[in-house]
Amino acid sequence: MPIIHYNAALANNKAACYNRNMFHTIIPVTALCVASMIYTACSPAVLYTNTDSDTTFTETQRQLRLILQDTGLSAESRYTAVNQIAENLLASEQYEQLILFLTDYVEQHPDDQYNAYWLLMVAHVYLQTDGEPLAEYYFDRILTQYPDLLLKDASIHFLCLTNLIRISTDPQNRIHYFQQLISRFSENVNITELYFRLAQEYEKEGEWDSAMKSYELFLEQSDAAEIQIAGSPDAYNYARMLIDFNNSPKDWTFESLEALETAVKTAITRYDYQDLDRYKSKVNFFAMSWKQDATDTNSQEHFSMSSFMRGNRIRYSAELDESSNPNEAYLRTWGWSNYISVWYLYFRKVNFPADPEIHGRWEWAGIYFGEKL
Repeated sequence: MPIIHYNAALANNKAACYNRNMFHTIIPVTALCVASMIYTACSPAVLYTNTDSDTTFTETQRQLRLILQDTGLSAESRYTAVNQIAENLLASEQYEQLILFLTDYVEQHPDDQYNAYWLLMVAHVYLQTDGEPLAEYYFDRILTQYPDLLLKDASIHFLCLTNLIRISTDPQNRIHYFQQLISRFSENVNITELYFRLAQEYEKEGEWDSAMKSYELFLEQSDAAEIQIAGSPDAYNYARMLIDFNNSPKDWTFESLEALETAVKTAITRYDYQDLDRYKSKVNFFAMSWKQDATDTNSQEHFSMSSFMRGNRIRYSAELDESSNPNEAYLRTWGWSNYISVWYLYFRKVNFPADPEIHGRWEWAGIYFGEKL
């Protein structure tokens, strides 16, 4: 892999960096940082900015362009000349001219081994000037059309992928970028987080078999239960619920809310705890107070209704609670114990597009203890 040699004199800007271990803390290199991380094989050159005289700047750029016209120019000297022209334009904030110069150069010199680097500069200029769609185009073009380069020990392809993940909104493209990061740069990222994010992209696209495989890979990682993923504070429990539900028989679900309500009321009337136990969801069934969170360890209860039905007079409201809606319903019941008499049975519509035969059915998902707050 070609290496762009580091020029220490031009690398004092430490505003941007990346963390090789945590994917979500990667800070993409900005266009200005790319300029400050110039790699040359020659001695440091002086950058001309818009504070220099226009005549000096123009003459310097003209002389550099004349050098490029030399057909016998060595690869190192050609790189230095192109790089210096680009640096001068960048330092003077002549972004349009910089983009035109670099893209034209790449077009005219398709065999230049540093074309990936020139287009990386173009992509970052577009990022700096709010041109994200064009930046995405160039980042993707580098990945698909050019071999990788090393920039201060960092792969340019890796930099492109991390930027593409940040700015791309197309799920299919994002799936491809996540796959690339996992297969090519697993040592540079938090692979646990990537498996989860990849699964989310598959889910958005309705590719459920692939989503489930990715969630399973996420759960297999040693840090899955502890990892904090931005935007998904309950990632582990969410993945665990999906996988457990997917692997379960789902034989406790009912075709409709009415069918579920009727079955539960009939079982209570008959004091048939066995039927009630059978109707309870076998995945993440909770029993908790209204103030608790369903993810609390002590909210996941596994008990038989027989412990509360024997010797008690159980009753239920004729109608579902008025707070019920098309996706959730509450049935007020009472008489379960002297300690907490009132229980609200919580019913919900199953949201599981992975299985069209189950998606949209109803399940008894939990119990809330006490009167509603």
